[in-house]
Amino acid sequence: MVNVLVVDDDFMVAKLHTRYVSATPGFAVAGVAHSGTEALRAVERLRPDLVLLDIYLPDMDGIGVLRELRAAEERDAERKPVDVLFITAARDAGTVRSALRAGALHYLIKPFSPAALQEQLRHVASLRSRLESLDEARQEDVDRIFGTRPPGSRELPKGLAAHTADLVDRVLREHPEGMSASECAEAGRLSRVSARRYLEYFADTGRAEVTLRYGGTGRPERRYRRLG
Repeated sequence: MVNVLVVDDDFMVAKLHTRYVSATPGFAVAGVAHSGTEALRAVERLRPDLVLLDIYLPDMDGIGVLRELRAAEERDAERKPVDVLFITAARDAGTVRSALRAGALHYLIKPFSPAALQEQLRHVASLRSRLESLDEARQEDVDRIFGTRPPGSRELPKGLAAHTADLVDRVLREHPEGMSASECAEAGRLSRVSARRYLEYFADTGRAEVTLRYGGTGRPERRYRRLG
């Protein structure tokens, strides 16, 4: 279970985000704060795994809160590090850069759909799971954690083409709820066999997860959902 602290100065928005978090399997709301000072105290008291943090707070901005959290972690080696996901209306590139450099895990711009937040939460859970399972990281492990490699640097198995892999990846992005090989083939105008090969490759390399959907008779349907 990932425990989450929700930080937003708007009481109704904080309540809404709390509802979204509570509706996401594997996540629980540890507490709510409405200012930077409250957030810092709540992290100290509750020790959450993740903070959903707004930029615009009445006493200090969210970047300052994150910097304070990182400084506290530097001072106390035994303190549990906390992940931070910014949820904010701030769109200027300078703020996004500052958030990244301060150590934010991701940055979600308001307004957004419940599905968008829940997808980011699942991404956080996936990252935490990958990191906890590693003793020693290979380059492909690092690439999965930090994001896909730049175009041209990916090494695909023989018989797979980069442009088709990009097409299947885009189709998966457009269907965050997951899809079967047949549905992917139809959406991407590919053969089912071809779509299945790329989907299985994504599953093998950690870019997608596979779940089984059982019907009335016959073999269960394999469904693929993009990770990250």
